[in-house]
Amino acid sequence: MKALSLKQPYAELILQGRKKIELRKWNTHFRGDFLIHSSKVPDIEAMKKFGFRNLPCGCIVGKAELIDVNIYKNAKECNSDKNGHLASAEWGHYGFILKNPKRTRKIFCKGSLGFWNFRQDK
Repeated sequence: MKALSLKQPYAELILQGRKKIELRKWNTHFRGDFLIHSSKVPDIEAMKKFGFRNLPCGCIVGKAELIDVNIYKNAKECNSDKNGHLASAEWGHYGFILKNPKRTRKIFCKGSLGFWNFRQDK
C-alpha cells in the first residue's frame, strides 16, 4: 500500500480531522487510500504551536484517502484554504485533499520521500 511520511504534529492533525489538506511542493496523480507515516523527527515549533508534547514518531499511525489536488496559483489562493491545511504557502502550492482519516495500530518502520510502497513483513 502507498504511504506518505509527515512530521508530527501534522500526521496527528490529519487523524484528528483538523487538517484536511496536505501542502506539498510537488504534484501527484495518485488517488486513493494511503498510510500515514509519522517521520522520526517531529517539527518542534509546530508541536508547541498546536499544543502537543509527545506524539508517536517513526511509525505508521493511520490512513486516509487522497481524493484530489488543489493547485494554488499564488499565496492568496493558498491562504484562502488555510483552515484546511493549517500552514502557509511556503510549504508548497499543491494541496492534497484528504478524506476519511482513520487511526490504525502503530507499525514502526522507516519512511521515505514522496509516496512510497509500504510492505509489512509477515
